[in-house]
Amino acid sequence: MGRAPGLSVRFKLTLSYAGFLMLAGGLLLAAVGAFLVREGWLQTNDEGAWRVTPGTDFVRGFAPVAAAVMVFLLVFGLVGGWILAGRMLAPLDRITHATRTAATGSLSHRIRLPGRQNEFAELADAFDTMLARVEAHVAEQQRFAANASHELRTPLAISKSLLDVAHTDPDRVTGELVERLRTVNTRAIDLTEALLLLSRAEGRAFAREHLDLSLLAEEATETLLPFAEQHGVTLETGGDVAPTTGSPALLLQLTTNLVHNAVVHNLPTGGRVWVRTHARSDAVMLTVENTGEHITPQLAATLTEPFRRGTDRVSAGHGGVGLGLAIASTITQAHDGRLTLTPRPAGGLRVTVELSPAHRLSSAYRKPHTSA
Repeated sequence: MGRAPGLSVRFKLTLSYAGFLMLAGGLLLAAVGAFLVREGWLQTNDEGAWRVTPGTDFVRGFAPVAAAVMVFLLVFGLVGGWILAGRMLAPLDRITHATRTAATGSLSHRIRLPGRQNEFAELADAFDTMLARVEAHVAEQQRFAANASHELRTPLAISKSLLDVAHTDPDRVTGELVERLRTVNTRAIDLTEALLLLSRAEGRAFAREHLDLSLLAEEATETLLPFAEQHGVTLETGGDVAPTTGSPALLLQLTTNLVHNAVVHNLPTGGRVWVRTHARSDAVMLTVENTGEHITPQLAATLTEPFRRGTDRVSAGHGGVGLGLAIASTITQAHDGRLTLTPRPAGGLRVTVELSPAHRLSSAYRKPHTSA
């Protein structure tokens, strides 16, 4: 932004320091003058004019010395104030340099201001923390853009290959080609819709309403019940009424993603999924737990990254687009909540979503419903 030119902070501090010294010197000289008057060194006659009493030599020598002292204080204040202000503002110069460096796109630079805690150190530490977060966010966005480009390019490349084959082989059966193109196109559409949903959640472009998280959990499990039966997975739902505020569509998408992920990444046979809601005074919780292969804590910590797949856990033909947990995590953050992934000791994963509670609707307990 454009600003009118003005005095530097260092020059202002210098003038302030010199002015303070001059004021202190003036007050000191005034006090000395008052003392001389009180002691009779300086008096006035009947006509109001000053007359000198014994001590004439001292009084006559006092005025030039006082003037010299004031000149010395002025010079000393200007020079000393300039040096002291420079030393005091040196950390601000480092912060300014770091800010300009970051403005050019170099987010890896840090101030790392030495010394003990003070106002400048707090500002420098806060700036370093902000730079670290911005750098991590930019790196995450770059990885996301690269992964999204790769994921979108794959179905387009497959479509091009299929069309090239059809062009060079006119006698090829068109029904098979159309079916394969339909499958590839569906995947591209699903990926695009997932990216749009992710962008919408990140932008928090939604209205908040009062809702019951347990009802959304029941709706998601009922919708995915045929899908779970097809994979031989048993769904079990239950828990407390969980009143909260948020977007019903986004929170339903979150719940659906978690349940779908739990069904897909499960045991080949005899898998189980538990969906529970809990209400506390400080939070409402949605827990989706499933059986499956053993997962390391290191792998679990990365599963919310976009396009991150635990390849060993993916059932054939149902790998998804790699955005299910990423979308769930983003929706949770958009609702100022917290999503945690914890490996189960017996295998599988436990996903917990914590959201802020709304006014209590009812404390009725929903009896568990088991479906195979």
